[in-house]
Amino acid sequence: MQPTLLKKIDSIAGPLLSHLLPRRRRPGTTSAPQSALVIRPGGIGDAILLIPVLRALKSAYPACRIEILAETRNAAAFEFCPGLDAVHRYDAPGELSSVLRNRYDLVIDTEQWYRLSALVSRAVRAGRSIGFATNERKRLFTDAVPYALDEYEPYSFFRLLAPLGIEAPSELPVPFLTLSPEAVEGAQRLLAYIGERPFVAIFPGASVPRKEWGIGRFRQVASSAVLAGYAVVLLGGEGEAEACEMIARSTGALDLAGKGSLAESAAVIGKAKALLSGDSGLLHIAAGLGTPTVSLFGPSDPAKWAPKGERHRVFASTLSCAPCSRWGTIPPCSHEGSCVDADPSEVSRALIRLLDEACAGTPSLQ
Repeated sequence: MQPTLLKKIDSIAGPLLSHLLPRRRRPGTTSAPQSALVIRPGGIGDAILLIPVLRALKSAYPACRIEILAETRNAAAFEFCPGLDAVHRYDAPGELSSVLRNRYDLVIDTEQWYRLSALVSRAVRAGRSIGFATNERKRLFTDAVPYALDEYEPYSFFRLLAPLGIEAPSELPVPFLTLSPEAVEGAQRLLAYIGERPFVAIFPGASVPRKEWGIGRFRQVASSAVLAGYAVVLLGGEGEAEACEMIARSTGALDLAGKGSLAESAAVIGKAKALLSGDSGLLHIAAGLGTPTVSLFGPSDPAKWAPKGERHRVFASTLSCAPCSRWGTIPPCSHEGSCVDADPSEVSRALIRLLDEACAGTPSLQ
């Protein structure tokens, strides 16, 4: 479901919440759940950052059947989390209807702000429901938990397990994503051209213009990596095809835009010595695989969304108004152009230093 359409639906769903009775916990729902539905609309990034929580839920309740209600645009992300019993899409009417006919012990709505998923969770037949208390949606859960804007998102998701007595780890286990043998084999075929040369993966795309960095800047960094002796692999979908082609033409980079599945792109990232990207789903995949990253942030808050640890370098916008994005939306702004203003020379130096460190240390995931 596209964000614009989701906002329109949400504006309609909002007033409905005030007319629904608050959800009450049914007797006997504090025992270990045998079935759970986890709702995760939105893009790939949120889905990836939710996976540590799904693993923790399965670890706490090994016998629990865990199903996901996702969207078409992020459903493939759950391929990286073995042990799930089903993945449904709520923008596929037949699949949503099937979910609503089922009965669950527990439903967890992981959406942070939009109201539509709260309405869906209210319609699901479950004895207990957990969700974020970010607006009037909190009335629809038996257990509404707080949400912090300045907390790394995986830890915000762990708040949803607190009513179940499951605590967040002091550090996220890395890797927390699993690559299938088929994805790894597919990545090896895609990378056959560069052989065993160490390489950096670059994703030059952005979900909105405010997050764009510019083809010329990515090309400058790619050229610096090539001069330093590293191969460059460009990733992206059809939307990044033109940018990747232009960068590849002048640098000799391997252009994989539009080639391979999401799982195969993830496996390419798993073999890379580092990834350069803006705030994107591929950035979170790299963090989940343990691949070092250099990330470029503009309107979104690095404290909330940037990978953590010594193997990750973050370039945040220096604009006085940044970060301005809240709840996944960017407000109107008088600033013209992109909010990402990192200096390409500084990014190149940070990236090459990270590549050198990665090559001197433990090899990336195979």
